[in-house]
Amino acid sequence: MSKRFISKKKKKKRFHYKFLLFVLLFIFSIITTFKYLLKSDIKINDKNLVKFLLTDLNHNNGVFSFVVNKLKQEYSPVDLLSTNYYNLVPKKIKNTNKINSNNNNGNYLIYIYNSHQEEQYAPSTFVEAEVNPTVMMASYIMQDVFDKNNFQTIVEERSIKEILNNNNWKYYKSYDASRIYLDDTKKQNPSIKYFIDVHRDSLTKDKTTVEIGEKQYAKIIFLLGLENPKYEENLEFITKINNKINEKYPNLSKGIYKKGGAGVNGVYNQDNSKYTILVEIGGVDNTTAEVLNTTLAFSECFMEVISSNEG
Repeated sequence: MSKRFISKKKKKKRFHYKFLLFVLLFIFSIITTFKYLLKSDIKINDKNLVKFLLTDLNHNNGVFSFVVNKLKQEYSPVDLLSTNYYNLVPKKIKNTNKINSNNNNGNYLIYIYNSHQEEQYAPSTFVEAEVNPTVMMASYIMQDVFDKNNFQTIVEERSIKEILNNNNWKYYKSYDASRIYLDDTKKQNPSIKYFIDVHRDSLTKDKTTVEIGEKQYAKIIFLLGLENPKYEENLEFITKINNKINEKYPNLSKGIYKKGGAGVNGVYNQDNSKYTILVEIGGVDNTTAEVLNTTLAFSECFMEVISSNEG
């Protein structure tokens, strides 16, 4: 073997090492920068997190593209960061309802709230590690989908904890606290017809995750109060949504859990309207990517059902 050939081989090897070192340093610098920014006075909440996660990142320029792709693989849900969110809503159900899309006219149809606002999901990126995404993230994703399809939606942003503290109520009174906001919102917006209370299960990931079409989803379960005087009407509405989910996304839903008796709420504010539902999306170990996939699936099925209701 000639010395020239050995020399070229060594140079090529050194180049690979240098390139790898550059990539590692670049990734490290990005991570360090993000962590520094997150420790600063910049405030990040679930709403801002959703905006970040749903941003389309299309980079097609050499080394930078490679680094971004590595960051996506290692630190962030690829489905969230590499997809144009606006194209995730199926075209066949767009603009199915001619509700006025002008938010200023107060013509809202859907109210989304979280009786347990602080229920958290597992952070799956170095950004989320500082944010602790909660169930409100799923609420904002739903709102974004519904609004884009002309189903004008309000997400409750007022603090449940504040109501509990002001009344010296324990945590189990969270449904009473959310009812105060629900009644107020309903009074201010009499056009609202559908009410969604979004929760998160406390089970482990093996019981709250399913793979459908090579995508990971956080499982859904509906909770129905047996002491609710509108039980039969609520059951009929929830069954329609559950059946639609089973039809389009087999095994995503764990069904309808009917709950009542001593020691439980038994109503869950479902006496408010026959179109009031309580849905649990995923569990404590589910990631934002899994929650996003499920929330989009739920939103699609929910819109199909209410489109049929609204004629």
